[in-house]
Amino acid sequence: MDAAVRSEHALAASIEETLSGAMDSCTTALAPSRLAQAMRYAVFPGGHRLRPRLCLAVAASCGETNLRAAHAAAAAIELLHCASLVHDDLPCFDDAEKRRGKLSVHKAFGERIAVLTGDALIVLAFQSLTRGALHAPDRLGALIEIVAASVGMPSGIVAGQARECEPHVALASYHLEKTGALFAAATMAGAAASGRTAEPWRMLGERLGLAYQVADDIRDAAGNPEELGKPIGRDLALGRPSAAQELGLAGAIARLDGLVAEAAESIPECDGVAGLRALIQIEAKRFLPASLVRRAA
Repeated sequence: MDAAVRSEHALAASIEETLSGAMDSCTTALAPSRLAQAMRYAVFPGGHRLRPRLCLAVAASCGETNLRAAHAAAAAIELLHCASLVHDDLPCFDDAEKRRGKLSVHKAFGERIAVLTGDALIVLAFQSLTRGALHAPDRLGALIEIVAASVGMPSGIVAGQARECEPHVALASYHLEKTGALFAAATMAGAAASGRTAEPWRMLGERLGLAYQVADDIRDAAGNPEELGKPIGRDLALGRPSAAQELGLAGAIARLDGLVAEAAESIPECDGVAGLRALIQIEAKRFLPASLVRRAA
């Protein structure tokens, strides 16, 4: 096993360890057992953990060696992401039967427990962020503000979800809020956890978030549900804006490539800029199955 693979495994393991610690803090013997089970079910096993990986990569690129605050922020962002998936799958929104290759939380535990699972994960995100960053009180306020803004109103993921309830939806605003906001939180929190000014890192996260959402639109329009682990065709069925519908498959893939390039170019000056650009290119290749890229070629 070469050094790069060992480093990759170590990073993945550290993210899972931080998430497990956060979960252990609340799913104790005193907790309602079904809610505790559902919370773990919603978080483990996870997907690619793109957002926490990005947060930690930015912190490391900024030269931070004590990554405790960055780990706390990364875990909080992933918990919020998982909460958003639980709520997104509910019958009142997507009514999705599967997520990550298994039954969605409301299908496995019932709708009432699913609502509470999402709520509990949101609260846990801020609990774990606060506990994990107590050693750096001068950075904690900025981290809480960054993470909170990415999920709330007027332009966080809650606002993005609410766009689906509006009669007319602008694709750019919808994508930026529903997906770009949490990616921006990851890059900005990584910088803030390192004592850097966060705002210059916003564009990197937003461009990557937009790229990921465009890729998600493509997967929903033309992917394989078995390969993706969730239903497809939901954007069209629910009348949601979609890059694949507006631009066509080839146009959406071109838009995806352009956003990834913009993200790489937007990285602020830092010691690890070259490594971060290389990481972005590697991660971007995971956005789409190779079969969809070949179809559009």
